[in-house]
Amino acid sequence: MKRILTKSNNRMIGGVCGGLAEYFDLDPTLVRVAYVLVSFFSIAFPGILAYFILWLIMPDPNKTIRNS
Repeated sequence: MKRILTKSNNRMIGGVCGGLAEYFDLDPTLVRVAYVLVSFFSIAFPGILAYFILWLIMPDPNKTIRNS
């Protein structure tokens, strides 16, 4: 079965970190903590910009058509 990167229903803000965690089969909390740490140590702006771009680009899980 082909995996599709989508936002997660397990969301805190926009579902981006949860969606990445589901896609790579990781714990969503660990992905969120890693995101915050990377954003903090990169002066925050690139991390916020990347999150916002992914939030716009990644499709919602309920609107994605999955082909078998």
